[in-house]
Amino acid sequence: QVQLDESGGGLVQAGGSLRLSCAASGRTFSNYIMAWFRQAPGKEREFVASSVGRTHRTYYADSVKGRFTISRDNAKSTVYLQMNSLKPEDTAVYYCAARDIGAQVFDSWGQGTQVTVSS
Repeated sequence: QVQLDESGGGLVQAGGSLRLSCAASGRTFSNYIMAWFRQAPGKEREFVASSVGRTHRTYYADSVKGRFTISRDNAKSTVYLQMNSLKPEDTAVYYCAARDIGAQVFDSWGQGTQVTVSS
């Protein structure tokens, strides 16, 4: 497991932008698949985006494609989530997660950061 520390959440108006950061420590960052999930009040946690270790391949939920961008800096052991054209329905607690490429589940989670989008 790795320790994950998120930052960058806040309050923004609809149409605005935010960038979330997640700093990892503990093991070889480039070996990990890094992801962002979110959980809105009364809803289950859902996948947002992921980035695969050395290849930097990315995947997105349909609801954020074209608006959100996940990126990583392996030298800084940090993954980012750039969120543009934010909508009120993007309001949620956003969690950073990590799993080794060979693992089946995400076993490291950050504490979460609140993103609130006002209409």
